[in-house]
Amino acid sequence: MAILERHDTGRVAHLRMMSPETLNALSDAMLAELQSALDSLREDRDIRAVVLSGAGKAFCAGHNLKEMQAGRQAEDGGARYFADLFGRCTQVMHAIRTLPQPVIAQVHGIATAAGCQLVASCDMAVAATGTRFGVNGVNIGLFCSTPMVALSRNIPRKQAFEMLSTGAFIDTARAMEVGLINRAVAPDDLGAEAMALAETVAGKLTAAVRIGKAAFYNQIEMPVEEAYAYTGDVMVQNLMLSETEEGIRAFIEKREPDWPD
Repeated sequence: MAILERHDTGRVAHLRMMSPETLNALSDAMLAELQSALDSLREDRDIRAVVLSGAGKAFCAGHNLKEMQAGRQAEDGGARYFADLFGRCTQVMHAIRTLPQPVIAQVHGIATAAGCQLVASCDMAVAATGTRFGVNGVNIGLFCSTPMVALSRNIPRKQAFEMLSTGAFIDTARAMEVGLINRAVAPDDLGAEAMALAETVAGKLTAAVRIGKAAFYNQIEMPVEEAYAYTGDVMVQNLMLSETEEGIRAFIEKREPDWPD
C-alpha cells in the first residue's frame, strides 16, 4: 500500500499520509513521497488548494527514530545521514511554503517534533479537539532546532521557547490561543471543516491567491518600509490582471464576477 495517497475533489487535492503503524512518521520514504507529491502539485493548474492529513490515530509523530538510529551505524556516526535527512525535511517544508496553492493541515491525535513543524509549515491548520502539539525532542536529549524555525514564525517567542525547552504538549485550545492553528472542531467534523476552508480558498481568483501567497511570505522577512515598497509593486501586478478588473467591475455592478474555471 502506498504510504502517501492523493485524491482530488473538484479543485482541492487531498494528501493523506498512510503509515499509521509509525504514526505517519517522516521516514525517508515519507519525505520522498511528500516531495514528489508537492512537486507534482506545483505544476497542476487544476488544483487551487491542498489538504494534508494523516491516517490512523495521529497526524504525524515527527522523524522515524528507528531509521535515525540505523543511520548512526555509519563510520562517521551518522553525521552525513543526519545532515542529509534534515536537508530533505527542510526541502519538504520549504516546498509547502513556496507551493502556489494554499496548504491546509487537517490535524488529529498528535503532531510532535517534525510533525508539529509540518503543521506550522502549512499555510493554515484545522485540528480536532483533543489533538496535542509538541516539539518534544528535548525529552530525549535532542533540541528541536529545525522544527523551531517554522514554530517560531507561527507563535510568539516565549511560547515557542517554552514548548521547545520543556518538551511539554499544548492542547487545541492553547494552540488556537497562540496562533498555531486556525480553528478547532469536533473530531467528527474535522474532514468537513478542512474541506470547507479549502473550497472557500479554491473559489477565489487563482492568480490573486498565488500572487498573494508568495507575497505574504516574502514580506514577512522584510523591514516594514521595504515590505510596503514590495507589496505596492505586487498590488500593481495584481491590478493589471484582466480578471481583477472584471472582479472590480462585478462588485460595482453588484453581480458575481465572470472568472474562468
